[in-house]
Amino acid sequence: MFKTLILATLIIAISFVLLAITIILKKNGRFPNTHVSGNKGLRKRGIKCAQSQDRDARRDNPMAVSESNRNKK
Repeated sequence: MFKTLILATLIIAISFVLLAITIILKKNGRFPNTHVSGNKGLRKRGIKCAQSQDRDARRDNPMAVSESNRNKK
């Protein structure tokens, strides 16, 4: 059991090092932006992520009728 635990820990450590090798070797290295807004092709097509679309839909519309004003007569 101890050998299996050591082997699993070693494999996980090697995986982390291999995944981060470009970040470690590059000056000012960062993880790549994999968000929809970071993709130029999707931005050209007008495709946004669900969070951005939701935020845009919740912004105040100057032409909207307020619910509180509708009930007052």
